[in-house]
Amino acid sequence: MTNATENTPYRLTQYARGAGCGCKIAPLVLDEILKGQMAGSYPDLLVGNQSHDDAAVYLLNPEEALISTTDFFTPVVNDPYMFGKVAAANALSDVYAMGGTPLMALAVLGWPVEKLPAALANRVMEGARELCLEAGIPLAGGHSIDAPEPFFGLSVNGRVKPAHLVRNNTAREGDLILLTKPLGVGLLTTAAKREQLRPEDEAGLYAQLTRLNSVGALLGPVKGLNAMTDVTGFGLAGHLLEMAEGSGLSAKIQYSRLPRVESLAYYLSKQTIPDATFRNWKSMHEKIQLGAGVDAMEAFQLLPDPQTNGGMLLAVAPHALKDVQEILSANGYAAFTEPIGHFTAAQEKRLLVNA
Repeated sequence: MTNATENTPYRLTQYARGAGCGCKIAPLVLDEILKGQMAGSYPDLLVGNQSHDDAAVYLLNPEEALISTTDFFTPVVNDPYMFGKVAAANALSDVYAMGGTPLMALAVLGWPVEKLPAALANRVMEGARELCLEAGIPLAGGHSIDAPEPFFGLSVNGRVKPAHLVRNNTAREGDLILLTKPLGVGLLTTAAKREQLRPEDEAGLYAQLTRLNSVGALLGPVKGLNAMTDVTGFGLAGHLLEMAEGSGLSAKIQYSRLPRVESLAYYLSKQTIPDATFRNWKSMHEKIQLGAGVDAMEAFQLLPDPQTNGGMLLAVAPHALKDVQEILSANGYAAFTEPIGHFTAAQEKRLLVNA
């Protein structure tokens, strides 16, 4: 065991190569891993891995379906308590992204016990438990291993009425695109890892990373909310491409309308670019067309920027926009009620970015 005391200052991000959802396997590599993996025929399995959706869904009876998901990652922040909260919020987001509500969670912990005190892992668990309490669910148990790098997350079960289940591959031509959180988290968390995060930006970053995406459960019943997913490790571009390709469409967005974290300009100038941004861009750039007037370097840093516990990405029929806007405004998302684009018939490029 380590001889260090509990009060020794540790920077958790220095014990892992990646950070948060930025440690995801690149899309091209993931496709190779999953190639040919057939789930078999299970009539009650409503959602498997064929569509790269946020969670698996199994029909229990005509009125209720079980949502099941697992999500864990390496430290995205240095404070262990905050790491636990962020990881928990990120895992719960997958249930909300299906239009469901969580029921209970189990912890998934990997900890380098020879390098980091167990007391720090206790703080990680404490943060996760508090976040689960906020969500109204128990952290009921879990599993842990001695690992070379720290990682933490949750396995979550939730429920949803089949009629309220929302997929990520069911957008329709003409649907409007909305995003419920600002972009740029990957740049800020990488700055933190490199000890370049300004103190005045820390509180805002933590607030966004730990904000529950529970609004997804409120949006699920809206008729005309045709598709939904959360933006995480593949960035806005990656998850929007999944939605567009899965739906047999293309997406057209207006770059100037993209919500951004307030301090984004500073970190763009510092080029605190996560490694995952390069991997993401390599996997998807051939499917993206940048229009005249779009700053290519800035777009490269922003569009594939890996988000951790990012916002809900919504495909909304025009007739349902008012209903969605009212729900967002009533739940603290008034700044995210305007569409950033829309879905079109499939074109050669799947994501069209206009100035």
